[in-house]
Amino acid sequence: MTTFVPPGYRTIAAPVETEQEIKRSRFICFLTPVADEEEARAEIARVRALHPKARHHCTAFVVGERGQLKRSNDDGEPSGTAGAPMLDAIDGSELTFVVAIVVRYFGGILLGAGGLTRAYRAAVAEAVTHAKILRFEPRERIAVRLDYGTAAIVEAEAQRRGWSLGEAEYGADVTLRLGIPPEDRDIAAERIAAHTAGAATIIDEGFGFVSVGAAD
Repeated sequence: MTTFVPPGYRTIAAPVETEQEIKRSRFICFLTPVADEEEARAEIARVRALHPKARHHCTAFVVGERGQLKRSNDDGEPSGTAGAPMLDAIDGSELTFVVAIVVRYFGGILLGAGGLTRAYRAAVAEAVTHAKILRFEPRERIAVRLDYGTAAIVEAEAQRRGWSLGEAEYGADVTLRLGIPPEDRDIAAERIAAHTAGAATIIDEGFGFVSVGAAD
């Protein structure tokens, strides 16, 4: 039976804050990476406390490796004119594990439903352009216990093949932690055995996602 391997995902590396003025209204966007819904709601509460006098604090967040949890809130703006377009901007950028909060200070001029929709979508889209986007890929995580003489050779093999290297442990022997693309699992076992004359011990440590650097 073929094992299902979920696709990778994109998120942002660090918080971003941007501001736009449209017809005297200030739209301040806070775009922040979060691990789960709890962190997203904590960030929303933080921004609300930071801008208590703002007219609106509209929000949207997406979490999960497949972006399976999505929430948005218009916070008093006409229904569908704030949270939904903000969510569209996140989805359009193919991001997850991120929350967007757009703080609006009303400038006295009504924008209309279309104007609000464009403003809130643009606020998030602008923040995304200033964010560093990271790509995370699925990896099978293994620990390799081997002697000092062959540890450097296996490390070099991992670097050459693009396998991720975690923190090593040094004691009577060496334990290397590697993140292996699922399609390379058999190759990894073969190459480690060849480099160590079969003396290495490979321990499965489960499945996870690792950062493979900035997205294109």
